[in-house]
Amino acid sequence: MEVTVYDSVVAAPIYGDPSLTGSISTPVIVVYSDDQTVRSAITSALGKKLPGESREHKVVDFATADALRLYLSEKRPVNLFILDGEAVPEGGMGLAHALKDELIDCAPIMVIIARPQDSWLATWSGAEAVISHPIDPFTLGSKVAGLLK
Repeated sequence: MEVTVYDSVVAAPIYGDPSLTGSISTPVIVVYSDDQTVRSAITSALGKKLPGESREHKVVDFATADALRLYLSEKRPVNLFILDGEAVPEGGMGLAHALKDELIDCAPIMVIIARPQDSWLATWSGAEAVISHPIDPFTLGSKVAGLLK
């Protein structure tokens, strides 16, 4: 696995490459979680193509919010954020709220929560979609496809 180092912050893509410029024909999906198993589950569930799509997408994942912010500061394209609400030390819901406040044209955000009772907080954070752990590939794929349209 190729590891890209941004300053002293490490970001390891599962597949895809942070140096890609992305385009309308190749959506870039950013995945954030401190847990490698969660990032792997999301990436595996997304596959190379979404249900009903003929085009492939790129997935760039981040284990830290600092690495994600550095990626964004380089003006790299993002078509969708998938953020783990259970990530530590910075949770996906807090990060979602910050992204919505800080980015002028913020891409849609999906937050993954552990408890159904947290869906109101994910909605407060500005997320356009919410799904629950464990990751269901069919639910994830259909919601991601809807957000990318």
